[in-house]
Amino acid sequence: MKFLLRYPFHFAINYLPNKIINKIPFYTLRHFYYRYVVKIELGKGSSIHLDTSINRFNIKIGNKSVINRNCYLDGRGGLTIGDNVSISPEVHLITATHDAQSKSFEYSIKPIFIEDYVWVGTRATILPGVTLAKGCVVATGSVVTKDVAPFTIVGGVPAKKIGERNKDLDYHCKWMPPFD
Repeated sequence: MKFLLRYPFHFAINYLPNKIINKIPFYTLRHFYYRYVVKIELGKGSSIHLDTSINRFNIKIGNKSVINRNCYLDGRGGLTIGDNVSISPEVHLITATHDAQSKSFEYSIKPIFIEDYVWVGTRATILPGVTLAKGCVVATGSVVTKDVAPFTIVGGVPAKKIGERNKDLDYHCKWMPPFD
């Protein structure tokens, strides 16, 4: 009987936000659902754009940060995103994995921390346990397997340092175009 009672919960937390809510073209309605049903901590002036998939609910997003279209936010291990962060379209933030060498295919979770003023380029993938330090940039298509130092630009598979970013940053990423 307890198993049957779980269906409404999983429907509201897993199915609805990823198949219906994420297609509603109005931020107010989407954000209301994410905040009060899925329990995402979504900061003032931040936005989650259309077709973003959410896995679980241990997700915190700071102020004036943007999660663009078609991203994957994995909260199983914990996902913390700071202020003025720009997550470009189709980025995957993955906090859980399996050990390929494990006889029992052992499952593990590790949090991802993204500090203030980070910019993650389109189709980049951030793997479990990574911290993206303040002001760093992840180039388009990169796979980040290790922590990235402050104001460092990384790129490639796996991502390696390719440059340094200006340390004098003063901008916000509040971005809410209509119907996006």
